[in-house]
Amino acid sequence: MDKKLRNKVLTASLIGSSIEWFDFFLYAAVASIIFNTQYFVTEDAFLSTILAYFGLALSFFIRPLGGVVFAHLGDRVGRKKTLIITLTLMGVATAGIGFLPTYAQIGIAAPLLLLLFRIIQGLGIGGEWGGALLLATEYAPKNQRGFYGSVPQMGITIGLVLAYGFFFLLTTLLPEETFLTWGWRIPFIFSLLLVGFGLWIRKDLDETPAFKKMKEEAAKSDQVPKLPIVETFQKHTKEVFITSAAKFVETGPFYIFTTFIVGYGTARLDVSFEFMMLSVMIAALITTFLIPVFGSLSDKYGRRKMFLIGSTAMLIYAFPYFLIVNTHQPFLMILATLIGLSIIWPPITAVLGTMFSEAFSKEVRYTGVTLGYQIGAALAGGSAPMISEFLMEQFNGSSIPVSIYIVATSIISIIAVWSIKGVQAQDLDHE
Repeated sequence: MDKKLRNKVLTASLIGSSIEWFDFFLYAAVASIIFNTQYFVTEDAFLSTILAYFGLALSFFIRPLGGVVFAHLGDRVGRKKTLIITLTLMGVATAGIGFLPTYAQIGIAAPLLLLLFRIIQGLGIGGEWGGALLLATEYAPKNQRGFYGSVPQMGITIGLVLAYGFFFLLTTLLPEETFLTWGWRIPFIFSLLLVGFGLWIRKDLDETPAFKKMKEEAAKSDQVPKLPIVETFQKHTKEVFITSAAKFVETGPFYIFTTFIVGYGTARLDVSFEFMMLSVMIAALITTFLIPVFGSLSDKYGRRKMFLIGSTAMLIYAFPYFLIVNTHQPFLMILATLIGLSIIWPPITAVLGTMFSEAFSKEVRYTGVTLGYQIGAALAGGSAPMISEFLMEQFNGSSIPVSIYIVATSIISIIAVWSIKGVQAQDLDHE
């Protein structure tokens, strides 16, 4: 296959994924300083913050539904068409948040509409991830599948850096009152331009070789799955459970390191919002370059081995992380985030997508990888900041319960991935 075509596909997958995650992380970046004071308005600051984090969690619980709907389309009509729809949905919902009046202006309708837009975002990202992943892996040479599968994962941290960087720039350039009044809306509205660019990049792409081959075979045998989700659970029940559980350690700690820590640092450690943004951005930027490195290493040493090394390291680091953060020393706080996000997390996330894609047959691959990823994300991802905030409130500000939570996600994923040795890897059938 033409190397130029593969590079074009890889670029399109990365750009689309980065834009989707940029839109998604905008909410997370200001959940604890904007939405808790301007939309989820109550007399209790703790309750307002919990409600703001609920908005973050809600989109995660909607993501499996979006995954099912768009994965069905992806397995039936193609990866490309589905990705265009999901990118458009995400852009419209994100811009909608940027234009949304506050609680003071329209009352209870404000938080309700905000939650509606988060639901639409959840639907969009639920279908995007699996499509972007398969766009990369189904074009990949067999001996570089780990590297190709890691590239869409770079979109997570690129989107995070763009979102947090945008807000960091605005808080630096604008007076605080101006930022809180209208400045925070700029990145949400700017998303429309990024989505337009993403659609332009994707419009000329063709369907993946694996999808074309599957359609040709199905046309000859008349065996196109009418309901891919039913066939997925019939033939791949074990794989769905394994991949869902494997997602725990990749997503729970990530949102503690990138979202919860921002609110924790500003509210409990008296550290500025700008400093917390900067520390997360630095770590995420380094992580972006390390993800494809670990993806390539998985081609040499195996997906399962890389994942287990990262998960075990995450388990060990759960308590030292907060011990370092709670020193209140700026340098040590940045170091804590760097270790967790830039050293321990990359080998986990780099192999996740490829490992998932190899667990399902091509007829239901979009549905299978999406179900595993989004169910795991719903159970352990978006709820992580909310659970962490609740635990700290219940235990008088102690970080020990949050560390135990990280340990629990690690153990669950280690057990799940350890059992992958009983699951036969599927040929992606692209060559």
